[in-house]
Amino acid sequence: MSTRALVARMDNVGDVLLAGPCVRAVAAHVDSLTLLTGPRGRAGGELLPGVDQVISWCAPWIDPEPPPLTSADAHAFIDRIRALDVDTALILTSFHQSPLPLALLLRMAGVGWIGAISEDYPGSLLDLRHRVDGDPPEAERALSLAEAAGFRLPPGDDGKLAVRRPLPQVEGLTGEPGYVVVHPAASVPARQPSALRSASIVAALAEAGHRVVVTGAPSERSLTAAVAGTHAIDLGGATSLAELAAVLDAAGVVVAPNTGPAHLAAAVGTPVVSLFAPVVPAERWAPYGVPVAMLGDQDAPCRDSRARECFVLGHPCLESISPQQVVAVAEELTAGRECLRTGGMS
Repeated sequence: MSTRALVARMDNVGDVLLAGPCVRAVAAHVDSLTLLTGPRGRAGGELLPGVDQVISWCAPWIDPEPPPLTSADAHAFIDRIRALDVDTALILTSFHQSPLPLALLLRMAGVGWIGAISEDYPGSLLDLRHRVDGDPPEAERALSLAEAAGFRLPPGDDGKLAVRRPLPQVEGLTGEPGYVVVHPAASVPARQPSALRSASIVAALAEAGHRVVVTGAPSERSLTAAVAGTHAIDLGGATSLAELAAVLDAAGVVVAPNTGPAHLAAAVGTPVVSLFAPVVPAERWAPYGVPVAMLGDQDAPCRDSRARECFVLGHPCLESISPQQVVAVAEELTAGRECLRTGGMS
């Protein structure tokens, strides 16, 4: 019997990339897999191995700038899902989100079996109400839902993040591999250092003899230009997400706050210097499956606040990071990666 599965992750690119191991586990046991994302995460979904098609819809209970929910929009979404003839669905959410609104719509679309992690009583909306103990990394939390539903990773799959390959050629943008990438922006201001701090980090890396590439989205061009200055190549707005993955893949190390490109670096296997504001827990959201150097005061007053704007004067959790600290740990991670590539031979 043909099995058509749907996995839903309705957040940003980083959240979708962290769903990758779960997606691969499901894909290994079904005939086709549709990934449902929000519009902010679609590009990440298109990079995931195991996905046959990606569809997107803006969930008003998930998106940070939600549109109004209208009957016409909801029914159009239901009709779209019904046309897929999906028989199995897994809904992935963060701990503070409910899967039940989406489960209701999927039920109305005729999906016969639905599983999700839920603290709320689901009634008949879920066939599998999965619970997760403790505070595991987000990738493992999502994978545990797949396993509870009977979908395990195939032999040889290490459970790390991954992207589809081959990636685009980008040496024309970056030069030869081995540079340091600095990605200064995050999806919310509370998670990123100031432009001045990021520029100081770039300057310190360059002064230590490293080639530096600064990356960012089209909307971040003014930030990347200020951060790159005369010390680095400015690729702000110059790459697609697949091209950005290739840029990160050829880097010796990536310096980034808690944001999608940090998870993209992990998905291509590049070590990360994580400039991590503790507004969310690092044990859950740190780059997964690669060597990571965690910088930033994890006991700052903003800890676990989920603040979007920093409410502590001077943003000390990130502004206390010295450029020299970044240089030191970046060099340690780069040396470790080179050691792995050469099999430990000097």
